[in-house]
Amino acid sequence: MDKKNSLRAGAVVAGTTLTTLLMTSPALALTRDDGDDPGTGLSVVETLGLYVALPIVLFVVIAGLVMVMDKSGKRS
Repeated sequence: MDKKNSLRAGAVVAGTTLTTLLMTSPALALTRDDGDDPGTGLSVVETLGLYVALPIVLFVVIAGLVMVMDKSGKRS
């Protein structure tokens, strides 16, 4: 019975994936739309700061606030 269910689940997943891939169209990134006005790209430093450093700093700040609030509750 397990083999039947596994085959059925695999067939459903494969069918869904195939249907999704066939129904999607390419992004057509080379074709410009009316009103499309892209800005300048980010430098390497800006990209690393925005996507690496900023999340780490936000995590540290939030973790620090949680630790401070938690310690103040244990005193009473």
